[in-house]
Order: sequence, then structure tokens, then C-alpha cells
Amino acid sequence: MNNKNKNIVLNKNITRSPQMDPIIWSKLPPEILEYILSFLPLKTFFNLRSTCKGFWSLIFSPSFITKHSSSTSPFSSFLLLSHPQFHRHFPLYDCTLAAWRNISLSLSDSLHYNSLSSPTFTTSLVSSGGLFCIKDSSSCSLLVCNILSKLSRKIEYPSFVFHIEHLTFVTTPNGYTIFVLCSQSQSSSSSSDSAFAYDSNMLSWTKFESFDPILSDNHHQQGVFYKGGLFFATPEPFSVVRFDLKSGKWERNIGELPNQVTFIRLVSDGKGKLYLIGGVGNNGISRSIKMWEMSEEWNWVEVEVLPEFMCKKFVSVCYHNYEHVYCFWHEGMICICCYTWPEILYYLVSRRTWHWLPRCPSLPMKCSCGFKWFSFVPKLYALV
Repeated sequence: MNNKNKNIVLNKNITRSPQMDPIIWSKLPPEILEYILSFLPLKTFFNLRSTCKGFWSLIFSPSFITKHSSSTSPFSSFLLLSHPQFHRHFPLYDCTLAAWRNISLSLSDSLHYNSLSSPTFTTSLVSSGGLFCIKDSSSCSLLVCNILSKLSRKIEYPSFVFHIEHLTFVTTPNGYTIFVLCSQSQSSSSSSDSAFAYDSNMLSWTKFESFDPILSDNHHQQGVFYKGGLFFATPEPFSVVRFDLKSGKWERNIGELPNQVTFIRLVSDGKGKLYLIGGVGNNGISRSIKMWEMSEEWNWVEVEVLPEFMCKKFVSVCYHNYEHVYCFWHEGMICICCYTWPEILYYLVSRRTWHWLPRCPSLPMKCSCGFKWFSFVPKLYALV
């Protein structure tokens, strides 16, 4: 029998398997379906998600995150945008794909936490290391949550504390720290008179007596973690101060500031570098935006200057009201934001280049204020 006849016989004996009934797929438990899809290559999965609305949410599934979130895998990190018109939903900017996603994130839906619908939700939300910390004034507690693992921890306010005037939430190599400034009265005229730090390893608060309100009215600016302490930029007269988390002592005037600064903000990369971003000018008006790095000798060394045409745009959107400016670190980017502007100015450290993040397409053109950005790097095993 020649080869041609052999092929004919073999082909006759081959019976093709029928296609799997779609009903079977629809009846698979979600965790099984997520596990199967997690074996797809990253690029294939991104293409697949456009074929089914249900696949879009799988970008946050634990099985997929676990498989694709290693240091060598190009899994996505996100910038979240908050605005009152989004009604507690956060549009997602995918930094890996350099594009806005067609889905939004809702913390209240992910955690089934009713108190997140309170009016002060977005203004009292902070993020760090894949975790979110939310201040719930109605129950006098904080909520630390990991939306991937859907785990959360409710942390009661320190004893006899009625009002938190400042909240800093930072993740450290050993867990996370919550630093708060508190007053014993809910009156807006009362000043902060107590400082507390919560250690996630000890699951307890430490109170620091005779607290001197160094930060004044700069309560909306978070501290940054660097070399075992929290660093803060104070309002005028401008200075950088350090709070030692072990001793509870304040150290003032860290490094001599550059001349003629109009505002200053701090950013830490979490790996041993501390940056100072500030305006330089006269009479409170910035003529340039510069960046400095803290040296081993505790001096500020100038490393970058924002190009003039980008500086003009940034100054114009701030209207010289620099209280609205805030900064944070996100995956190799130093992000400089303003509550009154829907775009992010960011510095890409590895390339030493400045860029503007594109405006969110779902944001109405007439929105004028209330913009707040958050860094979100998915970490399934970040402990709460």
C-alpha cells in the first residue's frame, strides 16, 4: 500500500471531537475559569478580553495576578483617578499599555463595605504598596484593605481620639505604618495635640506625648518613608522635618533648602532615595520647577529642571495656588498632580524625561476641581 492510500485509510479512521458545549463553560466555577485563563500568555489574554465583558474583570483575579505579577513579568500597574462625577468609581490608567482601560474600579463593590459610600470617602483615601487605607469618621475607625485578596482589617481610632486631622499611610519592608495627628475635640478651631503611630506587626498604636504641631495646616500632604523615619514638607517658612518612628522625636530643618523656593513636596522611591520637588521664583510665583535628591551628607543636590514650556503649563493650571499640588511615587515615575487639573505631570526616572499623562476620555470637559490620583500596584500577598 502506497503512502497516498495509507493517508486515506488513516483519515477515514480519524473522528473529530465535537466542540465543547458553551453551556459547559458557563457552568464552570469562576475560580476554575480564572485558573484556566491564567495560563494564557499576557498578550493573548489582553486580546481575549475584548471578546467577552466578563473577561475584563479577570485582570484582577488572584490566579492571574499570581502568575503574571513576578518581577520579570510585564504585568500592569495602574494609576487611579478619583473625581466626584465618577461616583466612587475609579478609571484605570494602565502604565504598561500606556492607555486608559474601558473598566473602572470600585472599592466598595470589591469589599462590600457600605461605609465607603460616605461623602468623605475619596478625600480620606490613601494608597501604598498595593493596599488602601480609608478613614471612616462615622465609626471612628480606619480600614486597610487589599482588593485582590478581598481581605481587610478594621483599625479602631486610638483611645479617646475623636478627630483625625492628618493621615499618613506608608508600606515598609516589614509591613505598614499609619501615622495620625489627632485632636480631642471635633471643633475645627482646635489644633492637633497628639501623635499616634500604628505598627502592623504589633497591631497596636503608640502615642507620642507633648506633640508639637510642626506641620501646622499642612494636613493634606502625606509623609514619605525614608531611612526609618517619616519625612514631611512644612508650609511657610518652608522646611523638611523628620519624625523618628522608634523614638517619636522630631528633627527639624533636614538639609538646607535651595534659595527662593515657592513650594516644596517630597517623594521617596522606597529603595533608598528621597527627592524634593519645588518651585523657584519670586513673590510666591514659580518661574521654574526643579528636582533635588538627598545626598549621603544630608544635602539637597539639584538633579533636574522641568522644561520651560511644560513649566508654563503647570504653573498656569495651578493659578499659583500651590496648596493644591501633591506628589507621589509610582513604579519608577515621580508624579506631580494638582487637585484642579485632570492630568498628571510625571518624571520617568530611568530615562530622565518629563511627560504629561493623557486626559481620561470618560471625564467631562467642564470638570474643574476635585481630581485625586492614586498609585495602585497589584500585590495579591500584601498583608493587611
